[in-house]
Parts: sequence; C-alpha cells; structure tokens
Amino acid sequence: MSTVLETEEHKALRAAVAALGTRYGRDYMTSVIREGSHPHELWSDAAKLGYLGVNLPEEYGGGGGGMAELSIVLEELGAAGSPLLMMVVSPAICGTVIARFGTESQKQQWLPGLADGSLTMAFGITEPDAGSNSHRITTTARRESGGGWVLTGRKVFVSGVDIADATLIVGRTEDARSGTLKPCLFIVPRDAPGFGRSQIDMELHAPEKQFELTLDDVQLPADALVGDEDAGLLQLFAGLNPERIMTAAFGIGMGRYALGKAVEYARTRQVWKAPIGSHQAIAHPLAIAHIELELARLMMQKAARLYDEGDDIGAGEAANMAKYAAGEACVKAVDQAVHTLGGNGLTREYGLASMITAARVARIAPVSREMILNYVSHQSLGLPKSY
Repeated sequence: MSTVLETEEHKALRAAVAALGTRYGRDYMTSVIREGSHPHELWSDAAKLGYLGVNLPEEYGGGGGGMAELSIVLEELGAAGSPLLMMVVSPAICGTVIARFGTESQKQQWLPGLADGSLTMAFGITEPDAGSNSHRITTTARRESGGGWVLTGRKVFVSGVDIADATLIVGRTEDARSGTLKPCLFIVPRDAPGFGRSQIDMELHAPEKQFELTLDDVQLPADALVGDEDAGLLQLFAGLNPERIMTAAFGIGMGRYALGKAVEYARTRQVWKAPIGSHQAIAHPLAIAHIELELARLMMQKAARLYDEGDDIGAGEAANMAKYAAGEACVKAVDQAVHTLGGNGLTREYGLASMITAARVARIAPVSREMILNYVSHQSLGLPKSY
C-alpha cells in the first residue's frame, strides 16, 4: 500500500519491509506476548536488513535517511501484525537526538549500536505528578564541582527499560542567570547506582513492558549531558516530533492490519445469498476506515518530510495533527473490524479483541488527543490558552 507521493526507493522499502513482516506476522507477536518475552528475532532481522537504523547517519552505520523512511518501516511491520514499538523510542527519539545534538564521542558510542540493533535506549519524560505538563517536571540535575551531574526524581510509563542499555532522561537544570529550571537530556546507563525500576501492571498486552523509574542521587559524568545545556527545549522537541510521527505510523499500521482482517472476513463470510461485504451496512464503515487511515498517512508523510527538511516548527504542527488523525483512525478501524466479525471478533482465533486496548495507545500516548487539540487551537488557530 504505497502512495504516489513516495519515491521508487520508498516503494521498494515498503515492499521489502512488508515481506519481512509477513514472515513473522501476528501469530509470532502474540506468542511473544504470551511467553512474556520480547521480539528479539524480528528486531535482529530488521536490524540486519538495515531497517532499524534507516534514519541514522551513514557515517555511524545508519541508512542516511530520515523519519520518512523509518515511519515506513514501522507502518509496514504494524500492517503485518508485528509492530516494533521500541522503534519509536530507540532509533526515532534517542537516535535522532544524539545524531543531531550529541558529542562526537556520544555518536560513536551509541549510534552504530542503535543502527544495528545491538544497543537499545529507552526514553523517560513523563512523571507521576506532571503528566502532559512538561513544565512541571521535577526530576532535577545538579552539577557537581568536578563537572559531573547528580540526578534526582521519578519517571513513569517508560517503555522497554528492562531491555534498554540506557535511558535518555529529561531532567531540569537551574539557569545560573535567572534561577529558573530548564529541560536537559541525560544518558543514564541501566546499571547506574541509584537508578531503579519497577514494572507497572498493565492491562495492555504488548511485548514492551512499562516501568516506573526512580533516580536517587544518580551520579553521572559530565559527558552524560546530550547537547547544549542552554538549548533544552529545542533538543527536547527534536525528539518529541519524531515520536509523534512514529506513533502515527504505529497507529496506521495497526489500523491497516485490523481493516485487512475485516475485509477478508467480509469477502468470505456468507450468511444469506451473498458475502456480508456486499451489504452497505458492512461495506461503508470499512470504506470510511480505509479513507481515514489514508488521510492520516498523508499528514504523517507531510510531517516526516518537513522534519527531514529541517523545518522543526512546521513539522511540530504536522506531527501533532498526524498523531491525532492516526490515533482516531486506528481506534475506529479496530472497532469496526471487531464489529464486522461479530462474536468472532472477540475470539482468540482471530486476534482482534486484544487490539481494542492496544489501539487506545495511539490516542493516549505519547500525548493525549486533548493536548493536541490544545496545541492546534492556540498554535495553529491563534486562540487563547486555557492553561
């Protein structure tokens, strides 16, 4: 399912990733979830084929592409029923931030491993008492006399910490001139003393586990800071825009998978004289779901293009819109797929029921639909803020 907006290279990438996804499929992912494991085999194969690092610089082992290419990879794996959620975090957020703002030493240490899949990195921004309000982040970083840092605070809903070699933590440092706190990014190794984690018991069935983190006077070297201490917000949104683009890809892929299952069922399920898909009550909602997924993809492609061209402001608006559109389209597609199958839609055999919960992720994370509407209302439309 490619579009006229894509290059021949993009279409070839889409077809190749789709073939890889089909070799694994939904059965593989559900077995991984059932065993409480991780999709190591798929992650490894995607890495060997160059898909995980397709957005990272060639000089560090990546493919030299951008969000346009990486979003294709995640979408097609999702459409095959086997999405890799850690792609949103490790190469898209962490890899992009380090590639754009990291020191040469940080790039050499992390980017080749993130590209070939041998290293993974988690991302910690959300806090129990801050939620979507990043200005209320209380995780603080205090500079020591020797130039190092001490981090103290808590994070919540951090994906994949159990398999990550490090976590990119959003903390706040005090501005010596104004006394105000400003966001900064720190690489925290998984074995750093004082860095603790506890798994959150989730109803969501996914191979990626969610964790609450505690940072109890975690001591870090000076070079744990990524980028410029005075450019925190710029660097932060350099990671958050790719996160929104990739979440859109995640939602579109999931929606396409569910829609495909529903269409296949509607073509073959016959109760009266013709397959149920011939009835408009079945066909029209599926057609609407397809239209909405395609529209969401167009906005995702726009956001990816703007980001890859260096237009961070334009990409911010488009990435938020893409994430919103994809979340809505995903939830509706999954719901309609389950409804099309009726009772079969709730059986384990067809594998759609668990996606009802999973589809909500595209609406909730990494930012709620309401916060996106706030963004659009005051950034795009110029309306006053209510907060």
